[in-house]
Amino acid sequence: MSDHASDFVLQAMSFDNLEGWKDDDPSGLFEVMRRCRRQITDVKPYRTGSLGLSAEDLLPLLTAAEDFTPSSPASARAFFETHCRPFRIRRRDGNSGFVTAFYEPDIEVSERPDEIFRFPFYRRPDDLIDLDDDNRPAGLDGSYAFGRLHDGRIGTYPDRRAIDQGFLEGRGLEIAWAKSKVDVFFVHVQGAARLRYSDGRIGRITYAAKAGHAFSAVGKLLIDRGEIDRADISMQTIRAWLARNPERVDEVLWHNRSYIFFREASVADPQAGPIAAAKVPLLTGRSLAVDRMIHTFGFPFFIRAESLTHLDHGRPFRRLMLALDTGSAIVGPARGDIFTGSGDMAGESAGTVRNDADFAILIPNAAAGRFD
Repeated sequence: MSDHASDFVLQAMSFDNLEGWKDDDPSGLFEVMRRCRRQITDVKPYRTGSLGLSAEDLLPLLTAAEDFTPSSPASARAFFETHCRPFRIRRRDGNSGFVTAFYEPDIEVSERPDEIFRFPFYRRPDDLIDLDDDNRPAGLDGSYAFGRLHDGRIGTYPDRRAIDQGFLEGRGLEIAWAKSKVDVFFVHVQGAARLRYSDGRIGRITYAAKAGHAFSAVGKLLIDRGEIDRADISMQTIRAWLARNPERVDEVLWHNRSYIFFREASVADPQAGPIAAAKVPLLTGRSLAVDRMIHTFGFPFFIRAESLTHLDHGRPFRRLMLALDTGSAIVGPARGDIFTGSGDMAGESAGTVRNDADFAILIPNAAAGRFD
């Protein structure tokens, strides 16, 4: 799907017509909104997506949230009803939106390699450079946001296979080593992890950069090959297939040439979520990864997924969320990735989320007039 605004329309609606809105409790979003405001005003405004909504458009809402403490779910909803207007995101092709989920894996690691801990998480290499329209070589696809500067020339960076086969060895880029190549791969997919060292120390890594190659879903590969039925695909069924076919692990994982580099993140509060692309800690169940080419971080989205019931004890998923992250596989105006938390239980919840969903974006009043 293209990221052009012509592929979708925003349809003004009322909160009364936002199905499920009156049952939601968005009280937990206010602390996150305050953090977003500090990021925008004190550090750097979020990049504006092609929809045209800017951090400046968002600031009146965030400023109003600064001194507001909801006394009840109804008062929290009333705050958004006062300061925003909802717009349904309608794809022109008539298809519904779609949600998946992601989590922060909990990985046992060692700070030194041995015969058990053999698979590294790498820091960003110094020969990896950001690409833009000014320095991207002719002939290199515009989707490449990163490349390699070598002997004064810019080209593509080695891919997953080359790095797995030792391209970065000996450069001191390893943060820690894990026991499983498959675990490392899925941390790349999630973009962050909590690291548990043998001495009890807890570390954290989060996305720093990538080699630049397009993300290719190994689940789709296994579906196309007839290895897993489309109706059964999930992180759990992919992991089970890889465990049953150890001799084919490299072949399948190398199909996804994309490779992720990490940076170490502070663990001031182990209970807080990882800090993702919007530079604020993710809030479990209320943080959404979106297509940042279209959308701007910090904006509220109301997501309704009638068939997604296991996250809310059998009830349909209907929640107000904040756009706080992005991902290579999150492409399109009504495409989202729900953060389910940290650890194995969160992974169990995230792994089976593949559901149609309705998306509504809440736009602060002053900016909303541009979309009527």
